[in-house]
Amino acid sequence: MIEFIVSHDWKNWIARNDWLTAQAPTLEDLDNELKKMVKQKGYLKPGKKLDLFMAFDNSTIPQWMRQYSQHYFNRIVQVRT
Repeated sequence: MIEFIVSHDWKNWIARNDWLTAQAPTLEDLDNELKKMVKQKGYLKPGKKLDLFMAFDNSTIPQWMRQYSQHYFNRIVQVRT
């Protein structure tokens, strides 16, 4: 499993960790960008499955709203060869 922090900059969704950063205007496009990236970088071996865990960066939610959204969303995307 590879973990990412997800945020939004009012234009693009951004997924990042210490090694990879991807951005796209929609979550579907972000998923596709990450899938392409992990295959190109060799993180996904032939015949294997890889989970991409994305946790939303709660610090981007205004402080007054955080009490209503303990986790905005977390998601797992599976990548297969």
